[in-house]
Amino acid sequence: MTDIQQQIAGERRDLAEILGALPSRSWDAPSLCEGWRVREVVAHMTMPFRYSMPRFLFELAKARGNFTRMSDRCARRDAASQTAAELADTLSANENHPWKPPGGGFEGALTHDVIHGLDITVALGLDRRVPEDRLRVVLSGLTTSQGLKHFGTDLSGIELRADDVEWTFGSGAPLTGAAQDLALVLSGRKLPPGRLHGDAQSRFS
Repeated sequence: MTDIQQQIAGERRDLAEILGALPSRSWDAPSLCEGWRVREVVAHMTMPFRYSMPRFLFELAKARGNFTRMSDRCARRDAASQTAAELADTLSANENHPWKPPGGGFEGALTHDVIHGLDITVALGLDRRVPEDRLRVVLSGLTTSQGLKHFGTDLSGIELRADDVEWTFGSGAPLTGAAQDLALVLSGRKLPPGRLHGDAQSRFS
């Protein structure tokens, strides 16, 4: 396995362990993904492992080619039809699954897992830190022109400045926070109050 594949496997193992220990009420708690509970996020994360390509294309066609609409419908349906244990077990059983998002490569797969994992752990207030080597891959991808265009977060006049590792991006008024929280900012998420610092923090909290 390549280093990036090992990082993906490690991230899925870590998340599966966290999910397996969650009390049942946490699965129905809201995540940072607007409109999704924890169970919808996990259903979405595991969709690539459960859907064949023909089924994926069928679901996409039903949504008239709108991936956002398709993923929302499938996440809600699958979250309702599977138990929390089944969803967590699916993630655990597929730590070495070779899925890659179209055009994103393995770096995109790692980013997908890390950001959605943070959607869960940050929303639940869990003190989980993504290992720095994985996080640097994610930050590198999110700050490419493709990554910035995908999420469309307005960072004009702002410098993102991590306060736990040596990393900055952009120029302007500093917005500081943990590197993984800044990855969420780049991904268009709104964070709980108190995690970001700077004049512009209210825009992203």
